[in-house]
Amino acid sequence: MLGDSITFPHLLIFFPLIAGLITFFLKKDSIVKVWAFIASLITLFISAASLYHADNAAYNGLTFNYEWLRYLGTSFSVSLDGVGRILTFLTAISFPIIFGATYKNEYKNSNVFYGLMLLAQCGLMGVFLATDALLFYFFWELALIPVYFLCSRWGGEKRIQATFKFFIYTFAGSLLMLVGIIFVYLHTAPTSYAPHSFAMNAFYNASLNHSQQNILFWLFFIAFAIKMPIFPFHTWQPDTYEQSPTAVTMVLSGIMVKMGLFALIRWLLPVFPLAVAKFDHVAIVLSIIGILYASLIAIQQDDLKRLVAYSSIAHIGLMSAAIFATKAIGLEGVIIQMFNHGINIIGLWIVIDLTEKQLGVRKISQLGGIATKAPVLTIALVVIAFANIALPLTNAFIGEFMMFSGLFEYNKWYAAIAGISVILAAVYTLNMVQKVFYGETNALTATVKEVSLNEKIVLAILVVLIFAIGIHPQPIFDLSKDTVSLLTKLVTR
Repeated sequence: MLGDSITFPHLLIFFPLIAGLITFFLKKDSIVKVWAFIASLITLFISAASLYHADNAAYNGLTFNYEWLRYLGTSFSVSLDGVGRILTFLTAISFPIIFGATYKNEYKNSNVFYGLMLLAQCGLMGVFLATDALLFYFFWELALIPVYFLCSRWGGEKRIQATFKFFIYTFAGSLLMLVGIIFVYLHTAPTSYAPHSFAMNAFYNASLNHSQQNILFWLFFIAFAIKMPIFPFHTWQPDTYEQSPTAVTMVLSGIMVKMGLFALIRWLLPVFPLAVAKFDHVAIVLSIIGILYASLIAIQQDDLKRLVAYSSIAHIGLMSAAIFATKAIGLEGVIIQMFNHGINIIGLWIVIDLTEKQLGVRKISQLGGIATKAPVLTIALVVIAFANIALPLTNAFIGEFMMFSGLFEYNKWYAAIAGISVILAAVYTLNMVQKVFYGETNALTATVKEVSLNEKIVLAILVVLIFAIGIHPQPIFDLSKDTVSLLTKLVTR
């Protein structure tokens, strides 16, 4: 029987934090890797324990509150609601997969590298758990800082330029959000111990008129749009993904982009419902432009990393459009798709990393015929590619179907235009599979060897997740239904 001591949500924050700090003091590279992997497994166990208690209404261990700065009306308040459980589980399961898949990668000062990775996991957990606006902002920044150093120290040749652009974008967005948070805070009701409050429910009930909501909407929207990213705030993303170490790219694309989508659901839609009703068309149009633009750019890419980066922009754009459609079926689709996108995009990065490690290139034009040399790697890629284009029985199908249904319910023309992305995704994904893994081998690809046992295990886990969720997605819907019900009531109040 799992007890309270291992299911408190704050353990999902504190354990990666402590494990990361310990990692900085380890000396041997082999010990660092094993320690980081074991630490990520323990975090996964804690997250799985929270899922065990998902249906236990009497269980109260899924919230934690500690008075932090009482006179400011802020507290260390965290909670594992439905969407929080799904995204913390995505974060928890992604790190051991990433550490396992990149176990053979060597990093200078590996103790610092893995220590920063675990601190990034701590920050991500905090973002998905915080129910206090100031605490949310704190973790929002905490998640970014380790990634900044990881990109700038272990990235590619142009890492400084890419990291600088990434920093400028995210810093500007964070500053806008901070201004917005302070303004909303000053319009919350007094509590028994403070003139105002940063509590999430206080923000939901803040006294904001229509004009104030309209201005605040854009402050928060730009911050979240940069993080997702959606058009036209996306230009940092392809460069950063390309120049970052692959393990960091997996964190950025698999988990960190979900911060923006999650923030829309938890903080933007419920706090500014009047502004959402006014600007929803603008947000959806921007999202759809991003979907088509990124898909067309992806078709033209010769670099595997940039192709997957633009593919990610397209998928995130569809999730953003479905969120602003504010239909229950679309929101449920977004929540399941956030988890599925994380699994699928990390799978694609793993295949690219395994290919690049052996051949030293990522250019599609320089590859071909890998299937004859590495059949297990090829089978895994084909399955992940099918999931990326949302083929039935794969995990992405049901989420994408529900998001298009929500968008269609909102506006059939928007759904029809966005639906073109399904065809475009099939074009660039299958074209990549065909050119890289099939056709004739060349002098370079003739040297490819099959992946190792630990890499086969990681790929097998991803394939099992893809089919398991694709065939039986109901457990995730059961987790998210209460959150969606509450959200639709707050948005339409």
